[in-house]
Formats: sequence, C-alpha cells, structure tokens
Amino acid sequence: MRLSDFDFDLPEDLIATRPVTPRSASRLLVGRGDGIADAVFSDLPEWLRPGDRLVLNDTRVIPARLNGTRVRATTDGSGRAKVEFTLTTAQPDGSWRALARPLRKLRAGDAIELDAGHRATILDRAEGDVVLRFDCEAEDVHALLDAAGQMPLPPYIAAKRAPDAQDRDDYQTVWARHTGAVAAPTASLHFDAPLLDRLRAMGVDFTEVTLHVGAGTFLPVKVEDVTTHRMHSEWGEVTPAAAAAIAATKAAGGRVIPVGTTALRLIESAAATGTIAPFRGDTDIFIYPGYEFRVADGLITNFHLPQSTLLMLVSALMGRDRMRAIYAHAIAERYRFFSYGDGSLLLPDG
Repeated sequence: MRLSDFDFDLPEDLIATRPVTPRSASRLLVGRGDGIADAVFSDLPEWLRPGDRLVLNDTRVIPARLNGTRVRATTDGSGRAKVEFTLTTAQPDGSWRALARPLRKLRAGDAIELDAGHRATILDRAEGDVVLRFDCEAEDVHALLDAAGQMPLPPYIAAKRAPDAQDRDDYQTVWARHTGAVAAPTASLHFDAPLLDRLRAMGVDFTEVTLHVGAGTFLPVKVEDVTTHRMHSEWGEVTPAAAAAIAATKAAGGRVIPVGTTALRLIESAAATGTIAPFRGDTDIFIYPGYEFRVADGLITNFHLPQSTLLMLVSALMGRDRMRAIYAHAIAERYRFFSYGDGSLLLPDG
C-alpha cells in the first residue's frame, strides 16, 4: 500500500479559511454505500434514524500558540529574535513541550519574553521541538494562555491568515468541556444548539468521550509504504458509562456513528479486545485499508488532506475506490475542504 494511493489534486481556492455562519449551514456530502447525495448539514436528521448514537469528542482546544522574543545578552542587539511556539504536551514537572519556529534560533537556557508581560525559559531543545518553563505556577499557565495565546489554527490556514479573536469561538465545539487539545475535532464544528435539539427530539442519542487532539494530527506521512508509518500518540478516555451506552446501542441494533476521526480512533482503541470497554490512556492506533472496524458503523467527518492518515482512515471505512469517487465529486461540486470546510456523512453499508 503506497502513499501515492492516497494522493489527489485539490484546487487551492477550495481550502476554507473561515467557517460558514451559522455552523449548520455548511454543506453535507452523504456517502451511503456506492451512492452520493448533496445536502446541507442542517439536513442531517433526514439521514439518521431513532436509536442511532453519535459519539462526540468533548475535548476543549487551548489557545496554545504564543508569540515571543528570544533574549540573549549581546552588545550589538543580535540577541533578540522573534519566535513562535505551539504548546503540545504538559510535562509532569509543570513544563511544556512545544513546537517552535524558527527552531534553529533557540537553545537551552534562552530567555523568552511573551506577550502580556510573561516570560519563559528554554529548558531543552530536541530535533523537532523544545521544552519551555513559564514564569508562573503550572495551574496558572492556562490563565497565561487565555491572556497571551492564540488558537492554534492548522498550518494550511495559518499560512493564509493570522489567528484572530473570532477563532476563539469558531475553532471550538459547542460542547467543548475538558481542556487539553491543541487542534479541534473539526467535524464537530458543524453542530449548533438547534441541530442538536432536533436530533434529540427524533430519538438520536449522544455519548461524549475525550481525546485531546495533538499537533501530530498535522504531521505528514514520510514513508512510501504507509504500513510502516508510526502514528503519533494522544491521550483519551472512554468512561464506563460511555462504554456501556455504546454497547447498549450495538446490542439494540442501533448504529454507532462517531463525529470525527478522533472519536472514531478512540472508540476503536477502546474495543481492542473486540467489544467496547472503558479506556483511559494514550492511543496511537493507525487505521488504514484492511482494518476491521469493531464499533463504528459510520462516520461524520470533514474532507482531509492528500496523503494524510485521516484520508487513509476514511478509505479503510468506505474503501479506496469509493473514497476516490467521493472526493472527485466533492471537488467537482466545489465543496470546501479541511478544518473550516464542509462535512460528510459516510455510511459504508448504505
């Protein structure tokens, strides 16, 4: 299975840099079996049925992107340089791992001046990131981020425009609860309160799970044989109550449909023994064609990057040929792609 099997050409103007308003006014492509239908996301109740269960990722995105100035003692002023950080992982000792740009300008011991009057110190520099310690207690870092941080927009959006205040709302789901993600579960961004109320009223059930989406979700696959790719690890939890609710839906003949690839990866991790069970810890599950799904009967998701692990995941669910047809249709009909783009409902069995 080659990386080139998951490539396609995408017109640059189909990459969405802002979501539509209201959220549920985005377009919805419905792939059922071999069929394709065009709809609007607010039409989702027409494609679901009573007894279906949507699995929602309730992670909350932190404003993890920080701008700062590296400060070194020099006589000519060359010790000052603009730098940018995206926090990725909180460490047990209160420090944070972070992606840094430009990484080459940093070394252990460097002092960093941040917006809003805060400072940080570079404790270590590795090949791909740094370790930062802030000038505040660990429990106060989130207050620092609220004051000085920006939402960590994906690279393909950040390359076109800077994050702004509107992204604080746009890049957060309406049910965000548990703080810890540095990327949004973007399929969830299409849901608003009126749509959720309509789905509940028709008998669709909801279960919340937590997967803190990491910056690794944007890392490219660098091997031609995709089966040798090493997936990034993310922390997640399926509570006993959530596992029991999902199991009850399966037993009753209902469909379990994760909202987003993050929720799908988590419940499939929780079903490693064959049936859904409580789960708490790190998962690095990599789903590509040939994978046998244990829990998910469908998926609500956005349109993904060429050659990405997410495109491999939906190809595992629907089949590579069907996904090629779906993406060709989406491009021809000018659907909006990626995190702020349109959505799809994928039902492999129609």
